[in-house]
Amino acid sequence: MTDPLHLIVGLGNPGKAYEHTRHNVGFMVIDLIADTFSISVDEMRSDVLIGRGNIDNCKAVLAKPLAFMNRSGTPVLLLLEEFGLNVEDMIVIHDDIDLTFGRIKIKEKGGHGGHRGIASLMNALGSGAFNRLRMGIGRPEPGVDVVDHVLEGFTPEELEQLPRFIEKGREAAVTVLCKGTKEGMNRFNRNTQNLT
Repeated sequence: MTDPLHLIVGLGNPGKAYEHTRHNVGFMVIDLIADTFSISVDEMRSDVLIGRGNIDNCKAVLAKPLAFMNRSGTPVLLLLEEFGLNVEDMIVIHDDIDLTFGRIKIKEKGGHGGHRGIASLMNALGSGAFNRLRMGIGRPEPGVDVVDHVLEGFTPEELEQLPRFIEKGREAAVTVLCKGTKEGMNRFNRNTQNLT
């Protein structure tokens, strides 16, 4: 019996203009996983960059959809079909305004909570039964539009903590991949502040 293959998808928007915005923490975590385990995410598919490799002896495909956040679903569906994977074989890493900055929460399935990338995935896949790694970016200040908030860069205070936050995201993703969602939840969900 061969080791199971999993797909790890980081959500974000392509292009330099969005590179360092809150909406792109999913891309940031994928990049760090790729760097840590020497995986080149440079294979182009239809609107998605992928890389294949071993992560702590667990087989994975890393993916960064390039079709913009609200159109992420179709490229991911095509990837699942290409590799013969089920929705449950996927971990999706995304920003979440309902968690304070620095919080991480792992979830096995659920709705989209207003997140356009997750909504696009659910529409394309016909299911919300995929694992999620929710990266907290906090809510906007009063009077600031949510769209503006997620597409803006981080505050100076957040930038100081950002490397540790992305590192925690990497640790959480690897835990879910190699040890399962229950282990990931036990380790990361109960922390009120993950950057300490």
